[in-house]
Parts: sequence; C-alpha cells; structure tokens
Amino acid sequence: MRFAELFSFCPVCGASGFSINNEKSKRCIDCGFVMYVNPSAAVAAFIINKNDELLVCVRGKNPEKGTLDLPGGFVDENETAENAMIREIYEELNGEVTEINYLFSLPNTYLYSGWTIPTLDLFFAVKLKDFTVLKPADDVSNFQFIAVKDLDSELFGLKSIKKAISILRNKADIE
Repeated sequence: MRFAELFSFCPVCGASGFSINNEKSKRCIDCGFVMYVNPSAAVAAFIINKNDELLVCVRGKNPEKGTLDLPGGFVDENETAENAMIREIYEELNGEVTEINYLFSLPNTYLYSGWTIPTLDLFFAVKLKDFTVLKPADDVSNFQFIAVKDLDSELFGLKSIKKAISILRNKADIE
C-alpha cells in the first residue's frame, strides 16, 4: 500500500482530515501538520573474489524471501552510507570490509508491514579481509559465489538489485 492510501487520520491530533497535500505529503486540515515521505537510504555491495565471482545472499525474510540478493540494508539514523555498508556486511556475513567505493544509485520500493516504502539504493564495490570467516546471519539464510558471466538478474527478488546485476553484467569491471 502506498503512503497516500495508508494513513487516514493525522498522526499528531488524530483528526480524519488528513489528506493529500502533494505527491510526497499529506496535510491535516485541523492542526496543519504536514507529513512527507521521502525515500529511505539503503546500501548494497558488489563483492567480487579473485575468480571474478560475485558474492550473493539468499534472502531469509520477506519481502522476496528465498530469492537472491546483494549484502546490504537500510542506513540508520546518524550513520553514513559507508558505515551502514560496513555494519550490514558484518551483521549479515561476519565480514570485515577493507575497502569501499561508491558506484551508483537506483530508486526502489520496499514492501514492509503492508507499506510500500520508497528507497534510494546506493551501490558500492567492496573488498573483504577474509572470505573464509563468512557465515550467514541476520536476514541472510545462505550465500554463495556466482561467476559474474553466469549471473541471471531474474533470480534476484528486488527491482533495484535486478537492475544493478544487469549493470554489473554489462560493465567491464567494477572494482
């Protein structure tokens, strides 16, 4: 459900006059409160080993449980995108980041608790200290390495990740 359809009552005063203000906001006609919904920042990692294989995760939770994904997640309040990437790789895979480089961003949506949340996904090329210590945790049920040349974007669940995989396949080298 999109933001415009989700809230019928003002979250501040409870009035029923909480209506569309513009494409990104709703306004309460009683108290004047305006609520904007802007994209949430999220991060995702391209981690490629020396054999030109991409580290991919299997989603352990919805949305898109059981599909392939890249390591990553949402940026927390008062956290940089780079720090979020480092934290997410540690939480999801027990990985220690040694290098991180921003590549590009893509818009996305993320269905959570019945609400379609707009996101802006930031993609990074990431290097890890050691692949032997990796183990799935948090919302990752498993992981594997797939040769970049063999990647099939249709096996990935989230729209922005599918597009990012296509970009990777069409790019000579992301390092």
